Amino acid sequence: MKTVSVHASRDYAVRIETGLLDHAGEEIRKLSRAETAVIVSGDIVWPLYGERVKASLENAGFRVLHYILPHGERHKTLETYTGLVNFLCDHRLTRSDVLIALGGGVTGDMTGFAAATYQRGCGFVQIPTTLLAMVDSSVGGKTAVDLPGGKNQVGAFYQPLLVLCDPETLQTLPDEEFRCGCAEVIKYGMLGDAAFFNSLRRTHVRDQLEAVIEHCVTMKRDIVHEDEFDTGLRRLLNLGHSFGHAVEKCSGFSILHGQAVAIGMAMMTRAAVEEGYCDAEALEKLLDILSAYRLPTACDYSAEELAKAMLSDKKMTGSTMHLVVPETVGKCRVHSVAAFELIDWLRAGGAV
Repeated sequence: MKTVSVHASRDYAVRIETGLLDHAGEEIRKLSRAETAVIVSGDIVWPLYGERVKASLENAGFRVLHYILPHGERHKTLETYTGLVNFLCDHRLTRSDVLIALGGGVTGDMTGFAAATYQRGCGFVQIPTTLLAMVDSSVGGKTAVDLPGGKNQVGAFYQPLLVLCDPETLQTLPDEEFRCGCAEVIKYGMLGDAAFFNSLRRTHVRDQLEAVIEHCVTMKRDIVHEDEFDTGLRRLLNLGHSFGHAVEKCSGFSILHGQAVAIGMAMMTRAAVEEGYCDAEALEKLLDILSAYRLPTACDYSAEELAKAMLSDKKMTGSTMHLVVPETVGKCRVHSVAAFELIDWLRAGGAV
């Protein structure tokens, strides 16, 4: 078993091992004396893995309840959150009980936010079942729901008790969703590790899953340790996200998060080359690897549409947007621009 220790306002471990799903109960019992565990899962993931996790928890002595969320970003809303916390209240969950997020990033975000706020905070565990959640969203303590005006507008920093990654669950992940996770993996290489980036060009992520998950989690761990609350260094993890979130919103979330991140990285790198911050070779390498992983690199939305969507982004500070700008493969910087400059950056990135 691979273990990455995360040091934050609450320290915890990220454990990575094929077959770990069947040992979830004993791993969680080592950390929690909870009487009741509530598995929160999506309507696609629960039929695949819910009963296995439930059996593992019951074998470890937990009373187990489960709550099913509708899948998809469009359901990551206050209404869905209210349904979940009302369920907890109706079943008289207490602060000493534990929530288990079994699923992808939406499930993790929703469950984490419920755990952060129900009775002012109860324990929760992340069991991510998508590559994107394993390498990124399950680690670092960001929890949130969306508002009609923007993505992740209501949330909290709230660290889990434990993260359990079982790569076996990726066998049932649709190829499109797997490639979305690859976009986040490529992001880590682009922002801070050229050797890792190049390894992804030589060897497909599928052929080095546990090593890739461990490497990405370790990189994120180190950044979170330095800047847990996202005021400086951690902003680098938003590479591709400023433009990407706008693409998601403009599409009504029909474009998946990982696809939008790929588009956002490509657009930002094009803009960085045009603005003189980045070398052209880095753009060529990025577009090459995104193409190899069959990820999109452009969208049809206008610069005006995207800029309007970006104005409600949580990465805005007053009238300033903090953009993550590549300089070369493995090195990025945070560059702050005024809101009125966003259209120029988007056009430089290829928006019409």
